[in-house]
Amino acid sequence: MFCCTDSELALKARFEDVYKRTKIPVIQAIERRVCGCDYGGNSWTIRDHADTLISILKLRPQVKLIDLGAGTGWPGIYLAKKSGCSVALVDLPEIGLQLADQRAKEEGLDGRMFSKVADAADLPFADQSFDAISHSDLLCCLVRKRKVLQECRRIVSENGLMAFTVISITSGLESSAYDRALKNAPQFIETDTSYNDFLEATGWVTMDCHDLTSDYRDSCARQIDADLESGRELADLFGAEETALRLANWRSKLRAIDDGLFKRELFVCRAKELENPL
Repeated sequence: MFCCTDSELALKARFEDVYKRTKIPVIQAIERRVCGCDYGGNSWTIRDHADTLISILKLRPQVKLIDLGAGTGWPGIYLAKKSGCSVALVDLPEIGLQLADQRAKEEGLDGRMFSKVADAADLPFADQSFDAISHSDLLCCLVRKRKVLQECRRIVSENGLMAFTVISITSGLESSAYDRALKNAPQFIETDTSYNDFLEATGWVTMDCHDLTSDYRDSCARQIDADLESGRELADLFGAEETALRLANWRSKLRAIDDGLFKRELFVCRAKELENPL
């Protein structure tokens, strides 16, 4: 039973529409330019950052990784292929996972990858089922952030590792700037506390935090350039009006990043020892 809000269900439907287009050549070409991959990724994770996750999460054969909000398999499938680990991909839009299953077969990962349609705030796995967890820009797309982190803590092994990226609004903004940040950010970016406090309260120790905002900004600029160069193909695909709106949205987002309205960070965490283990 999924406990999504109406707004989250609407976002899920939009992601489904995005995933349906991921195999179209112009979309793949744009993704390769922006992120260095063509899996149909819907986060801002670039290839260089995916490569660092292998060492951060100590991925290797025999390690069990779970990638939440996995979409069509980026970067989960890539991480498994490069490191030799096994991976479970979890998301709600089934079409994304179907495409991920197909890509995993193409990459020769039969037996080392499986997918599961599930809510990240209510994971259907036993306690301590995985050694490592990754998720890319997931928490800013969900309402129940604390519950997701609690579930992550439950399913990870003792001293297991988690690495995730998240976009958040810069603290201390005036109301007009805050409203502008909301307009240009992921739909559920707002939080009632900091991510460091979220992690502390849900059984995690923050080992490191990397500011990726500059790379986020550069990716957004590449997105604009790629859309401009592929304008005719995008207009044929989306229509002229939607293509123009898409480009205007990217430009608005880039101005918001340049004005310091929000940031993108990579958190590296270790599971805290339970005070009252069973």
